[in-house]
Amino acid sequence: MKGFLSFTVLAVLLLVHSSQAVYVQDGDLKFSLESVKKLKELMDENRRINPRFALSMASYSLCEEKDLPEEFQSVCKREDASMIFERLNLAVQDPDLCEICANAACAGCF
Repeated sequence: MKGFLSFTVLAVLLLVHSSQAVYVQDGDLKFSLESVKKLKELMDENRRINPRFALSMASYSLCEEKDLPEEFQSVCKREDASMIFERLNLAVQDPDLCEICANAACAGCF
């Protein structure tokens, strides 16, 4: 009986945790952790293709990427879009730290 009770408590905790939405915040902007991970993936991909990516940001826009998550479209309309994308990328350099909210930019977990 004790083992069943422990399993039940663990199952409930996992269910509660999985229902919590982890998000990454930059100022007053909030984005889902999954979308920011996708953004990081796109940025990393472009850095591999073009090692001078950081220098060529003026001529390249992530907003032109067809795989950019929809929730970033509002950022694309801003002049500081590239800086916001860079800060979000930095926030998820180690996504595991974000998932446990060890990074101040990440929230929505416990």
